[in-house]
Amino acid sequence: MKFAELPLAEAEGAILAHGIKFGGQSLRKGRVLSACDVERLRQAGVAHVVGAKLEPTDVGEDAAAQALARAVSGPGLTTSAAFTGRCNLFAEAPGLLILDAARIDRLNLVDEAVTIATLPAYDALTPRQMVATIKIIPFAVPRPVLAACLAIAGEGDAPPIRLAPFRPRAVGLIQTRLPGTKESILDKSARTMGERIRRLGSTCAGERRCPHEAGILASEICATIAGHAELVLILGASAITDRRDVIPAAIADAGGVVEHFGMPVDPGNLLLLGRAGGVPVLGLPGCARSPKMNGFDWVLERLLADVPIGRAEIMRMGVGGLLKEIASRPLPRAEAVADVAPGLKRRPRIAAIVLAAGQSRRMGRNKLLAEIDGVPMVTRVVDAVLGSEVDRVVVVTGHEADQTAAALAGRAVTLAHNPDYASGLSTSLRAGVGALGEAIDAAFVCLGDMPRIRPEHLHRLIAAYDPVEGRAICVPTFAGRRGNPVLWGARFFADMARVAGDVGARHLIGENAEVVCEVAMGDGGVLLDIDTPEALAALGATA
Repeated sequence: MKFAELPLAEAEGAILAHGIKFGGQSLRKGRVLSACDVERLRQAGVAHVVGAKLEPTDVGEDAAAQALARAVSGPGLTTSAAFTGRCNLFAEAPGLLILDAARIDRLNLVDEAVTIATLPAYDALTPRQMVATIKIIPFAVPRPVLAACLAIAGEGDAPPIRLAPFRPRAVGLIQTRLPGTKESILDKSARTMGERIRRLGSTCAGERRCPHEAGILASEICATIAGHAELVLILGASAITDRRDVIPAAIADAGGVVEHFGMPVDPGNLLLLGRAGGVPVLGLPGCARSPKMNGFDWVLERLLADVPIGRAEIMRMGVGGLLKEIASRPLPRAEAVADVAPGLKRRPRIAAIVLAAGQSRRMGRNKLLAEIDGVPMVTRVVDAVLGSEVDRVVVVTGHEADQTAAALAGRAVTLAHNPDYASGLSTSLRAGVGALGEAIDAAFVCLGDMPRIRPEHLHRLIAAYDPVEGRAICVPTFAGRRGNPVLWGARFFADMARVAGDVGARHLIGENAEVVCEVAMGDGGVLLDIDTPEALAALGATA
């Protein structure tokens, strides 16, 4: 890669290293300079730019990041589209993060241009949570560097980053009593344990209470296992202090074995791991009565994710095992949730508003129902949107609403009818925003007459979206021209709903230029809309 101050004569095709402002215009860092860009700079009197030009042996930052992300990503993870050399990995389902730390270290040591950052190994993950990011530091990497990284990623029986999903189990709980034990304490402990179990996708297979005596407890262990419990948890009225104490003695009396007692995690030191009748049995530390994170959680999570756990694994938990006063550790929640704990990054929830209410005055008939390759135009657009990473699709209908709905039959979309469609585009935009519902981070505004839109266009815009880094409005471009659809952060929904007349929200882009990100596309599908019979005929449409 050639990185230098380049005269304008050599600047076409270069990647701009620093943003440039000139004559009331600006070009952002990372833009690939087109012939049009170079001419604009020349007319503004700019003589040189600082940029990078790729050599034949280089791999561009996005292509390299995408290739490496796919190579390191294993089951249970999805990869985002790459943008500015970054590609993120997200959890698909609840589970534990499994890492080959040695291989990830080797990957990071190949070259300073290639970096991989992950959450800690064995972190409990929730759906959509970001677990790793691959970042190419410069604008490109030499092909041999990427090849070396891909070779390391391909070693072994599994990729170096994967998710072990929690497998639902029936979990039995036994609590023991001593004279003076309050039932209210046991009730509260049962509720807390039930919440903990449900949070990890399992169910409580019943609770038993008995005196804190080895013989009676042994019978309760056998009865719980006979009731088809796949894991037994024992909360003793008194903490376990020795391998010969009541709970380990009861496991032995039930025909089981104690595999390990104690762990280098605080709180949680007094945990006991045993087995009876092939079923894991845990003697719990007193801190397990609290919803706060403790060593028991780490063992429980591994058991429910089918990750091996025994003496060696427990005794290796000491590094990082001091959990007291760690405010950032999330508390167990009352129910399983699809979000992540506050402060952790997750994949944004993206919706799409497809505007399909217009009267097609210039076309002379409803262009959205005109067929292209045998498929109605609006159906092609909606199918492209559904093929992307969006979580919800709202289609705004108006003119010939019934026919539009029929063209979309069987598709997972929400229809939002705009009875005021004749008053202009703003009314449809307002109807679409109003139908988004809660918990949406950003939304595309898609035009129903753009039949060359593809899922890949939307993927790239989603990858660019990051309001924390100043990319809250993402606009597709081709050959230096802005197109559609535009991805808008939720902070703009209220402004979009206030737009009036036969206009969209395009003026908001100019008013918020500091958070606008232009995303270059590889084809002109983001520029093509169909307004006239001639344009429709050029696509080979049939009535």
